[in-house]
Amino acid sequence: MDFCQGFEHFVRTQEPLASYAWLRIGGAAEYFAEPNNVTELAALLKRCREQDKPVRLLGGGSNLLIRDEAISGVVVRLSHPSFTNIEVNGAVVQCGGGARLANVVSTTVGLGLAGLESLVGIPGTIGGALRGNAGNNGEDIGRWATSVDVMTTEGEVRKCGAGELRFSYRESNLDEFVILGAALKLENGDAAELTRRMQKQWIVKRAAEPLPEQNISILFRNPADVSAASLIEQAGLRDASVGAVRLSDRNANFVVAAAGAKATDVLQLMELVRSRVHEVFGIELKNGVTIW
Repeated sequence: MDFCQGFEHFVRTQEPLASYAWLRIGGAAEYFAEPNNVTELAALLKRCREQDKPVRLLGGGSNLLIRDEAISGVVVRLSHPSFTNIEVNGAVVQCGGGARLANVVSTTVGLGLAGLESLVGIPGTIGGALRGNAGNNGEDIGRWATSVDVMTTEGEVRKCGAGELRFSYRESNLDEFVILGAALKLENGDAAELTRRMQKQWIVKRAAEPLPEQNISILFRNPADVSAASLIEQAGLRDASVGAVRLSDRNANFVVAAAGAKATDVLQLMELVRSRVHEVFGIELKNGVTIW
């Protein structure tokens, strides 16, 4: 059976992926799927198993480096409204795994619900935010999650209750293939005050990161009690570059890709930074960017 048979309405072949990643780098996907609902997603994963096709989930693309070569297998993007819904009932927010974190933050703040305002400016989807327990200034999304719906690579859907969820610094125990959605129980607050707090946080965050119109990605996770950016600067790599990519002059833990940049440029720059920081400080930096 042809892989696309019956899936023609939501699967495309040889889809260029660069436009889906913030770095605007990357080859084409052998198959690119945007299912319309959970049933189609489960059927797609079943066929991937039957035909032994590797499958990857594409979120917001903010911390993603896609190699220059073609990407074999299937890339899934949860862009349909059935995966991006945001519904508010009192202080409880039900949101799809494909919903943009920024949209959830702005919606809840506008309704006077407190808890997520410190996450303003963090890119990506709710699914990615929960998986990596996104946070800022000591606040993280995990503390508000009361349940998370997931789907395994076998297409099985299950609900993880609050007692099953484990969140730590930029990590969670949510390791199933897809986070379909979540319930977040927030606190009542004053919309005007929350908006002011969110705007202040936004200004501070923007001042410390590359310009949003640049093609950027974070490189490494912060080691305990120190920022990766400060380690990189102290190692004398503030102006480091390879090919058409360079470290940001506003935050050395971000890479900026110019026209003509390649994934190999980024990988070489990462290796340069990693080896130099280890040489100077004896610290092994861990990737903050996912590499396909």
